[in-house]
Amino acid sequence: MIPSTSSTDRAVRPDAATASSQAPFRREATQADRVSIEAAAFLREELARQPEIRTEMVARARLLAADPAYPHSAALRTIAQQILNAPDLSEEVS
Repeated sequence: MIPSTSSTDRAVRPDAATASSQAPFRREATQADRVSIEAAAFLREELARQPEIRTEMVARARLLAADPAYPHSAALRTIAQQILNAPDLSEEVS
């Protein structure tokens, strides 16, 4: 048998519950907002390196658009059912 090292008194005392439920006072540090222009410059440079038109994606899209079996009818039915099952967020809920 493993001896217990924890207290068997598990009853909640009202005075202990109120003391522990109060959040400790924490002073917020005042810091100025910081903006890193290096990160923005890096993102702009990476964006400039990307091609404006991804020709491989255009070619794939053209192939899919020309395929009469795309998208697969099972996929269309699944998506249609999900749309029908979705709640209408434009209706007002009281």
